[in-house]
Amino acid sequence: MLSLPSAVRIFLCTEPTDMRRGFDRLAEMVRSVIRQDPLSGHLFVFRSRSGDRAKLLYWDRDGFVLWYKRLEKGRFPSPMRVGEDFRIDARELAMMLEGLEEATVRRRIRFELQRP
Repeated sequence: MLSLPSAVRIFLCTEPTDMRRGFDRLAEMVRSVIRQDPLSGHLFVFRSRSGDRAKLLYWDRDGFVLWYKRLEKGRFPSPMRVGEDFRIDARELAMMLEGLEEATVRRRIRFELQRP
């Protein structure tokens, strides 16, 4: 379970990623594919072509942090909705890492504040 400050945005790279890439090459993908600054402190998510591996990259004040997970069985589902800016929310990331597909999860109606 990852706990993220509310100011951290999460970006999902929609292109399959070579999981042999390290800090610098993933940071370059952030710049070229997602068009964001890898030093922003936001979280960047990458999936392998086969979908059984995921890497998360973020900048932590004085250096990059890389989180890597390989599934022994199954695949990480892709979030159903990825905006034009590659953003997903923390709920979608948590569901992806837990193997839950958004289409099969039933969401109950909740109050949501509508801002003008």
